[in-house]
Amino acid sequence: QLQLVESGGGLVQAGGSLRLACAASGRTHSSYVMGWFRQAPGGEREFVAAINWSAYNTNYAESLKGRFTISRDTSTNMLYLQMNNLKPEDTAVYYCAAGFTTRTPTTTAAYDIWGQGTQVTVSS
Repeated sequence: QLQLVESGGGLVQAGGSLRLACAASGRTHSSYVMGWFRQAPGGEREFVAAINWSAYNTNYAESLKGRFTISRDTSTNMLYLQMNNLKPEDTAVYYCAAGFTTRTPTTTAAYDIWGQGTQVTVSS
């Protein structure tokens, strides 16, 4: 069973950067897609970015293109999210997720395994 553990969240000023990491332990597979989602207080969990584990195809929420970059290291089973020029509206709990598909879906229903989340707070 695959397990996901996020790290790298914290408090940052607007305009700053953070790099989130997600460690995948257990059996990984080339058919996985890995994604990042976020959930602000009182809000729904929303798609941030996804990457196909083997083909390196990526998909981003339109509003985050140019500021966020998803990447992965298959040799270490690590997933990353580089976040630049952060804004207060980026404040949320960020979740790492894995799905059994070769596509890069944007819906939470397409992902089967979730991490516990890491808090990102952006101050103005």
